[in-house]
Amino acid sequence: MSEHKPGQLRGDAARRHILDAAERLLAEGEADFSMRDLADAAGVSFATPFNLFGGKTGIMHALSDRRIDRMHALLAENADGSDAAARVLRGVAIAVGVMAAAPAVNRAVMASLGSPGAVAGAVLARSRAFWGEALGGGAGLKPETAEHALATLPDALALAFRGALSFWTAGEIDEHLLAEQARAAASALLFGFVDAEKERPSRTAR
Repeated sequence: MSEHKPGQLRGDAARRHILDAAERLLAEGEADFSMRDLADAAGVSFATPFNLFGGKTGIMHALSDRRIDRMHALLAENADGSDAAARVLRGVAIAVGVMAAAPAVNRAVMASLGSPGAVAGAVLARSRAFWGEALGGGAGLKPETAEHALATLPDALALAFRGALSFWTAGEIDEHLLAEQARAAASALLFGFVDAEKERPSRTAR
């Protein structure tokens, strides 16, 4: 349990502290933790998590946002002049790395957000933005279809990656195969849009 006293933390610091506590509980296999469990683990008053997040679903959405924010940051750190296909495949590697870094936590978050009756959040919009950022200006895409690709691929890539994560969450894709499967799905989507003069993305290229 945290050494912070109830009410001692405020604003963003309190939010970070509570989310850190939620991650610890999930990492320990406590996916069914209650909001009281969370308050105790974070060392804050019972009302604080409710005031800041509204409830457990809000906690899970905030944890998902953390992951996507991390993906964005890593993509920005590794930005270069590569063509769109190479940037997207780099984005796949980054996204998989973030999710695989804490599998117990991330599977629990995925399962929670995908459960029946789960409150809708902004995961799709945030994921779409990530893949749009990965595509960049579309360098290396066929000129005649580049505009269409830039308009449609962010959604398609978001849906494909979410699908791979869903099968991973369900245990149907092994830990060591997630990167390969996610890369193969992204490569298939990119294939028809890559400039004929450029090398096509492949599932085995690294």
